[in-house]
Amino acid sequence: MADSAGNWCLIESDPGVFTELIKQFGVKGAQVEELWSLDDEYFENLKPIHGLIFLFKWVQDDEPSGTIVEDNTNDKIFFAKQVINNACATQAILSVLLNCKHSDISLGPNLEEFKNFCQGMDANIRGLLLSNSNVIREAHNSFSRQTLFEYDSRQASKDDDVFHFVSYVPIDGRLYELDGLKEGPVDLGPCPPGDQWVQAAKPIIQKRINKYNEGEIHFNLMAIVSDRRLHYLQQLEYAFDATEYERLEALINAEIRKSERYRMENIRRKHNYLPLIMELLKILAKEGKLVPLYQRAKERALEKESKKNKA
Repeated sequence: MADSAGNWCLIESDPGVFTELIKQFGVKGAQVEELWSLDDEYFENLKPIHGLIFLFKWVQDDEPSGTIVEDNTNDKIFFAKQVINNACATQAILSVLLNCKHSDISLGPNLEEFKNFCQGMDANIRGLLLSNSNVIREAHNSFSRQTLFEYDSRQASKDDDVFHFVSYVPIDGRLYELDGLKEGPVDLGPCPPGDQWVQAAKPIIQKRINKYNEGEIHFNLMAIVSDRRLHYLQQLEYAFDATEYERLEALINAEIRKSERYRMENIRRKHNYLPLIMELLKILAKEGKLVPLYQRAKERALEKESKKNKA
């Protein structure tokens, strides 16, 4: 499967990366925001929220928090099995977008065509179609990192930290966890209507976090929300006084600055720095500084590993 679908790179769990990825799919009206806490105030400022994406350290005995839906009732849910390595970030994003029916979000021709083509197909076939989609794979792989060497892929050992993305979405008054490694969507029970659906998701995410040892910080929670700039522009039309108008204008300008920052960060992520690095290494070697720097870096790495083992 992996060979026929081509290679998928690991991508950084970052709202700027995910937002640009959504745009490259052709989607309009959506962006990704990072959540630093499960407190209500963080969610309140991002409404409407269309889905949550949770990154966590995967463990093999991870039990579902609800009932896995395997019968025909999941025809109303877009769910695809993950059939290829490293695709779980993109799969989590698509799990939200392809189940979203909000008027703010336009999937665009690429995802509309993909979704329609997948109608009536089972989760395994959908996973294969996703992994073989040139548009989706090329957008994903546009964030691949430049490397000097090719590494042989290997299965993670039991001592490796393996991270995984899952999505939480409201569908017809119920909350679902969409995890491509599961046999089907996980029905987590009823959820409040409208923007309050996240109240049902928060304790489930907290419970998942609580499973890990104290001090474990390798979690990341992001929300797919409506384009904030457009959202504030809509509100601006109904601003009732000068103070409210100025507040919304400040929020719009902040979004513009953030978008520009994301754009520059993504340019740097995609830039090939290897020629510059090679030239610097040549200069250091010529001046006799390369080997001492290597030895110093090796000593620091060994010291860091020793402290990690002691901890």
